[in-house]
Amino acid sequence: MPPASSQPSSNRKVPAFTIALCGLALMAIAQLLVAGMALATRFEESRKVKIVEKTVAKPVIVRVPDSTLAKPPVAAVAQAPAPPPPARPIASEPPRRPDPTPVREPEIADPRAEKLFREAREARVAGDMGKAIVKLEEAASHSPESPNIRYELGLVHEQMGVYDIATSHYQKIFEMGIPQAGKYYDLAARKLRDGFDKPDAMLGKLSLGRVRIFKNSNYENGEQVFLTIPVQKAPTEEIDIAELAVSVVFFNRNSKGDIVQLENNSWVSQVWTTLPFDWVGGEESLRMIYTIPKPGDGVDPLFGSVSYYGQTVSLIYKGETMAVQAWPSDLYARMPRGGLGDGGSMQPEFQDSLPPDFNPDAPLLPPLPEN
Repeated sequence: MPPASSQPSSNRKVPAFTIALCGLALMAIAQLLVAGMALATRFEESRKVKIVEKTVAKPVIVRVPDSTLAKPPVAAVAQAPAPPPPARPIASEPPRRPDPTPVREPEIADPRAEKLFREAREARVAGDMGKAIVKLEEAASHSPESPNIRYELGLVHEQMGVYDIATSHYQKIFEMGIPQAGKYYDLAARKLRDGFDKPDAMLGKLSLGRVRIFKNSNYENGEQVFLTIPVQKAPTEEIDIAELAVSVVFFNRNSKGDIVQLENNSWVSQVWTTLPFDWVGGEESLRMIYTIPKPGDGVDPLFGSVSYYGQTVSLIYKGETMAVQAWPSDLYARMPRGGLGDGGSMQPEFQDSLPPDFNPDAPLLPPLPEN
């Protein structure tokens, strides 16, 4: 039998061991709770929709209206009196053949396809070939036999340099014949016969003149800026007016000092001031009026007040950028495709006020005084 003095020490060891086990169990439970809460938090965060902001240029694209080509003047020619008509022979003459019916552009029967076709053409002229192809493919799903849509697909692939696909579209239009393809038959035949007209061949032959910028310091309902944008052409060159466009992206400075792109294109109006297009003097001019209303009058109060900072101007022909001017010059870095270098030696002319004899109803801004 053990000594009596050893019994109390054995009884004291049992509660200490039990307490240690309980402590370890509590620590394990706490770690499980922490891990569970972390997993639950990560699961909830994975279910949240993440919004990624992306800055997209919103240019104002101006094309030449279809009815702006100059028509040759009708000459007044004095004619001698016509001799009397000869006597009709006794034998009957064969009936005269009627004049041939002029070949017209075929109509796109499906309204949805026609809308997509026009949107695709606008995207192509603006240089967005990816958007143009997406819209044309959707339009073709509604009107698969439309020569209009197929020819536009040919132009897009031609401008992208995918000449084999462009040729296949032109060949299918040619096989349709005049009754189905209309005027696109002749256009496709020319493409197949003459090859492809590369738009970069117009570099140096189609360009921007010096863009002139005037601030209207007398405008009381906000801020107003006038732009005069000259488009110049070499005298011996022939261009397709429907493929010519001027793209302008305006920039503002907000109340925080940030430079932001224009969000409301309704602030811009434009007019070609030298219609009809006859290229007299080798130049045609576009006037744009940019008006920023007062805060609270068409300006979103969430963004605060904005003021005019500048703009980039691009001349586009057949989807290719021919010339670029930006004011101030730091806006070159904000252009989607970098523009053409730094714009060369031609820089816009900025005046902080309109000339005193400016007449908004006159076709052109008055010339700047010589220094």
